[in-house]
Amino acid sequence: MELTDRKKEILKLVIEQYISAAEPVGSKAIAREMGVSSATIRNEMAELAELGYLEQPHTSAGRVPSPKGYRLYVNELMEQRALSLQETEEINSALQLRMQELDSVLAKAGQVVSSIVRYPAYAIVAGSGGGVRQFNLLPVDLGSFIAVVMTDDGRVKSQLLHTEVDVTGEDLAALTALLNDRFIQLTPQEMGARLMEAVLPPGQFMALSKTIGYAGDILADSVQVYTAGTKNILKLPEFRDADKAHELMSLFTEGQDLLPAPVNGAGMQVLIGPENVNEALKDTSVVMASYDIGEHMRGLIGVVGPTRMDYASVAARLSYFAESLTRLFGQHSGELPPVKETKENE
Repeated sequence: MELTDRKKEILKLVIEQYISAAEPVGSKAIAREMGVSSATIRNEMAELAELGYLEQPHTSAGRVPSPKGYRLYVNELMEQRALSLQETEEINSALQLRMQELDSVLAKAGQVVSSIVRYPAYAIVAGSGGGVRQFNLLPVDLGSFIAVVMTDDGRVKSQLLHTEVDVTGEDLAALTALLNDRFIQLTPQEMGARLMEAVLPPGQFMALSKTIGYAGDILADSVQVYTAGTKNILKLPEFRDADKAHELMSLFTEGQDLLPAPVNGAGMQVLIGPENVNEALKDTSVVMASYDIGEHMRGLIGVVGPTRMDYASVAARLSYFAESLTRLFGQHSGELPPVKETKENE
């Protein structure tokens, strides 16, 4: 059933007042806003409830939006919100603190977003294939060395590896040259096959085998997840119930791999309440924005909040932040998006 314009306006006002106050909204508040009688609004709200757009949480006269109501709001009723000058400057300032390693940039990204929207946030980076771009083996002592691996997708990893036989600095220099000549841009399986073809002294072969095994583990772990602002969950009235809060906090601390990501390459996506597959997210909404990192990689920034979250504000901030990260990683001009002049009340 197609809603009338008045019903849509009432639904929009109910959602926005509930977002602001986190309390059920009564007909009188809407009547004052629209300049019509409370009886008229009460009847319209009753019909919206029958159609599944509003819910009555208890015996009070107030109503709250349902997931169906939020979905209509996000799809049709929500006004596009521009960031204020202060907000854009805050995001740009944080992004100017660019760090050298990709891991640090992504971890920082989640922290910045969480501090801006005041909800828990997470960052995901996923590679799309590729192999090792460069190896470097650094001597520590005769029984150990540090393997440094740079992948095609821009990750730089290092680990202390041990051998049961002596390996000299000259051995490691020769192995570094061999690795960069014969083992770059291969899959773990291809590297393993070439390892079996290598004819080397026992110490060099063991060091080579350890390095290839470590590189294979890095290539297999192509998805990294970073979470931030988990404690913000405890500040939300929806999660005063300790069991609900614990379930959601456990997802952020122990089940990061289960956090949602956009489907079909969507740049921006919103999941509302039951649209989330994970049971811990059934009473929340998730707003996600993806961005290009380059070098076969794509990143995601996600925000988890109550279903009454300010979707317009969160979406605007995430969209700008994702665009800024894309520029930061050099996919466009290398400059941050321009600051748009907006009115103070926007």
